[in-house]
Amino acid sequence: MATALVSPVIAVIRDDLGLSGTAAGLLLTAHCLVIALASPLAGILIDRHGVRRPLAAGLVLYGLAGGAGMFTDSYGTLLASRVLFGLGAALVFTGSTVGLLNLYRGAAQDRVMGWRTSATATGALTWPLLGGALGTWSWHAPFGVYLLGVVVGVAAVRELPDDRPEHRPAAGTRAALAVVRRSPAMLGYYGLFASSSVLLYALVVFLPLRFDELGVTDTFHVAVLGLGLSVTMIATGFAYARIRTRLGHRGVLRVTYATWTVSFLLLAGTEHVAFVVAASTLFGVGMGMSLPALTVLLGDASPPHLRGALTALSGTALFLGQFGSPLLLGPVADRTSLTAGFLGAAGLAAAILLALSRRPEPIPD
Repeated sequence: MATALVSPVIAVIRDDLGLSGTAAGLLLTAHCLVIALASPLAGILIDRHGVRRPLAAGLVLYGLAGGAGMFTDSYGTLLASRVLFGLGAALVFTGSTVGLLNLYRGAAQDRVMGWRTSATATGALTWPLLGGALGTWSWHAPFGVYLLGVVVGVAAVRELPDDRPEHRPAAGTRAALAVVRRSPAMLGYYGLFASSSVLLYALVVFLPLRFDELGVTDTFHVAVLGLGLSVTMIATGFAYARIRTRLGHRGVLRVTYATWTVSFLLLAGTEHVAFVVAASTLFGVGMGMSLPALTVLLGDASPPHLRGALTALSGTALFLGQFGSPLLLGPVADRTSLTAGFLGAAGLAAAILLALSRRPEPIPD
């Protein structure tokens, strides 16, 4: 919802407010950097006050700041609202993750985390359609959907259990970082979170350009051909608990990076639209497995009193990866070709697969 709802009207906003492409792009990406920077603070608040209150406050801020776009024609105000929106989103991301980790255990936790991935992918399908439909009336209209966050925030206060710790821990990010330094596995999990985000956004950014090279220029056709990623993420998320039972966490991560390696190699080597669609669809299978697996592994490895801070660092890793992906792989594609960019992404996925396969990873099954 964060980006998908507004992206269909970003060109209209650019033209209406007389913005440069860079200035308009900041309306889509500014919140990512804010989430990355604010997530550690969100984790500290959750460790000290429980999930309910910070999550509810984050939802209300998310709704009000996101909905502010309904009422302003000022670029400065709009950008400031996106910064505040990022603060709310940091609380929502960390709070919802910790809440699910605390409420469920074992097979139920695997199942719920898979459902969460399916829900995320479903949003990636539906929110752009809603944003585009509302945008035919006014570019302000899609921002009104964010106000749902206020309603959900009020419901969270009423319905979620009061989980405030009896003794508020004084520990914060410093204690969490000490745990990370002592645990190579934790460092590995954050690295995998970041790499998954880099690879996902490499696909999101470069896939439309690949279609353009192959003669598919109609934006509706590009959107339809790119749906395979979300569809397979949804299906894999629903099947994740069974997949995890069969493969174990170690096997899930190896299969994930194997599918991503094959996906990017196929994108680099094919000149056929059908194979490009197949490659993006295959990537969705890996994405549907990696997010629940890494979230559960990180939650299991986190001491309960630091679970908020340690989970929040995964948000930092994810959104820094998202923010940095075009900066990392974009110059490769710009100076050489899209094929080289896809090969670079395949090389990154293959290197991680090799590390997961050769090293005695401390990854529980």
